[in-house]
Amino acid sequence: MNPNNTIEMNKFDNLEQVVLYTEISNEQSIEIDEQIYELMRNAVRASLAFEGCEGEYEVDITLVDDMRIHELNNQYRQKDSATDVLSFPQWDDVPKSSNDFPTHIGDIVINIARAVEQAENFGHSLKREMVFLTVHSAFHLLGYDHELENERKIMRNCEETVLKYLDVTREEIV
Repeated sequence: MNPNNTIEMNKFDNLEQVVLYTEISNEQSIEIDEQIYELMRNAVRASLAFEGCEGEYEVDITLVDDMRIHELNNQYRQKDSATDVLSFPQWDDVPKSSNDFPTHIGDIVINIARAVEQAENFGHSLKREMVFLTVHSAFHLLGYDHELENERKIMRNCEETVLKYLDVTREEIV
């Protein structure tokens, strides 16, 4: 095993110290398997652990259609188009979790129609696409961005490390 991989995997040693409360609301017509919901929860939790977070956190995930995400993208980002996922961070810097109540770090909105389309286009499963979009959005909630090339590389490395930890690979096909 590559020593760098060992170091990256050590970032998940605190996973048991991360408690996550997640409500997933499906506001569109495509049914999603409970196994995917569980992987999405694990993806957020692993992303928090990767960042060294410990304690109780809360993230809400909403699954929507093209029209709804288009409305949200226009309203909050002034982009008149649909997208695959939107992140609404609660904080600029995620605070340490309080002992009194979970720290709400933000909301994730995933466009299921776009996720299905991207899974087909990339030749992998919907499960892989949903988990990727969840991890991607979780890192946005944690303050990451990809506007600049160096930011994109850093964020992509974080995403790939979490996906590898979760054993969700690009090779996984439908």
